[in-house]
Amino acid sequence: MKELRKKMKEHVELLIARYPMLEGCEDSIIRAYFLLEESYSKGNKLLVAGNGGSAADSEHIVGELMKGFKLPRKLDAEISQKLIDESEELGKILAENLQGALPAIALDGHLALSTAYMNDCEPLLCFAQQVNGYGVEGDVFLGISTSGNSKNILYAAVTAQAKGMKVIGLTGAKNSKLEQMSDVCIKVPQTETYMIQELHLPVYHCLCLMLEDRFFN
Repeated sequence: MKELRKKMKEHVELLIARYPMLEGCEDSIIRAYFLLEESYSKGNKLLVAGNGGSAADSEHIVGELMKGFKLPRKLDAEISQKLIDESEELGKILAENLQGALPAIALDGHLALSTAYMNDCEPLLCFAQQVNGYGVEGDVFLGISTSGNSKNILYAAVTAQAKGMKVIGLTGAKNSKLEQMSDVCIKVPQTETYMIQELHLPVYHCLCLMLEDRFFN
């Protein structure tokens, strides 16, 4: 655990060295990390949602968690052997090429489901419907909103809380409803949308690096 804390601190220190204006976010980043670490340690998953550029960030986060980011992620030996036992020819290729993953789902990426729900039901509840369907107690919902007041994100956050999930907010500097609803809210120190988004990326990269170090180093 001591070594883990040291590595975690090194990632955060590097982030602050590269982006000094994020120094005030250090505590919330670390607390968000521990929520995610606890969830993944128990076999749970992350659900992520955002709008516009934040939707792209949601997909980006999933891409960093579901495959190798910076470290190699060799499959567990037991799983590798089971693949080979299933099919010597195909299993060997799978065992050599599949990577370890931290399960994460971007809620913006399900076009057929989203358009069907928005057409048939209440459009602003589209993310909430997916949290209701995918989420279980112990999962984490990460809501990305530059204003912190995006209604579809707020509906999803309430749904997550009702299902026994933890909620992490990623917002700009202004006080917001998402901050009030979150177990942890990382408020980057900008108020202009594109400037907020420019700081969100290094923050979630840092979290992904920390998680990868914890589970795959």
